[in-house]
Amino acid sequence: MPYKKLRIENANCVSYILLDAGSRFNKLSTTTIRELKRAFTQITEDPETNVVVLSGYPGESFAVGADISQMVHFSPDDAFHFAELGQSLFDQIETCSKAVIGALNGITMGGGCDLAMSCDIRIARDNLQIAHPGAKLGIITGFCGTRKLPQIVGKNFAREIFMTSDPYNAEEAKRMGLVDSVFSGDTFWSEVVSFAEKIASHPLHALSAAKRLINAAEDTDLRTGCLLERETVTHTNLISAMHL
Repeated sequence: MPYKKLRIENANCVSYILLDAGSRFNKLSTTTIRELKRAFTQITEDPETNVVVLSGYPGESFAVGADISQMVHFSPDDAFHFAELGQSLFDQIETCSKAVIGALNGITMGGGCDLAMSCDIRIARDNLQIAHPGAKLGIITGFCGTRKLPQIVGKNFAREIFMTSDPYNAEEAKRMGLVDSVFSGDTFWSEVVSFAEKIASHPLHALSAAKRLINAAEDTDLRTGCLLERETVTHTNLISAMHL
């Protein structure tokens, strides 16, 4: 079945999921979220892919929040199931066995910010405008943003971002730790591709193990985390030895 809101490109063990809603803004409509879930399922099962890049490149936006024109007609049940759908997508990205890079090529707002936070690494173009503007609209995210943003930038910055609803530029986002690196428009995409291919050159089983253990570190104490690492290293190194 063809995709309506995105396209997938593949090169050198990297799969690129490129949001393309056909307009200035890539809205996270129900259709878009479902297509993203299908795309990640497809790519996770692809043995030729080691890394996923998620972006709206070469468009003006990475992704903005939910489609407000759709949301105004939601019943309470509709709103609950929409939040559930979004959370299931972000969980799918975070537990994906492949490294996921968010290439933030422009406007990243609301649910788009939540989508970016589900990625393992975030690379921004210097024209980035990122925000969580829900408060000024009288709404709040249902995509776990209030849980994840404090983990990434700390509670103080998270309060500021949510309560002011202000947009932040690329350098401000980097200072807060919301993005990892920033590049100019002239070099942005070539830097993204180079970085993705560098990671993709490493064995997938080692990348997957590292991602799984690092994510588990947020929810486990030091002793439990060390035990998980000890158990994982035996299996991971055995696989490497078999390929030497």
